[in-house]
Amino acid sequence: QVQLVESGGGLAQPAGSLRLSCAATGFTFSNHVMGWFRQAPGKEREFVGSISWSGGTTYYADSVKGRFTISRENAKRTVYLEMNSLKPEDTAIYYCNIVFPSSTYWGKGIQVTVSS
Repeated sequence: QVQLVESGGGLAQPAGSLRLSCAATGFTFSNHVMGWFRQAPGKEREFVGSISWSGGTTYYADSVKGRFTISRENAKRTVYLEMNSLKPEDTAIYYCNIVFPSSTYWGKGIQVTVSS
């Protein structure tokens, strides 16, 4: 059974940092691209970034490029989202996900609030 569990969210001040983790079970983690998405209040869920199975290739939304970094540790079955220079508009619920040919799985999400 595929499970994705996010952790590390919370409250951060503008210009501050947070690191999210997503622990994965139920599939061969090292074989798959992993993604991060977010959903702000009243808005649709949007792509944040993704990382290849080896960690050698990453993609980011323009809104987070240069501020957020995705990495992974295949031995720990965990993908990370390092968020720096946070802005109030980064406030959202953050989700990790994995896409298989026939299905997509999401974690339950974790709240990130950026406020002074």
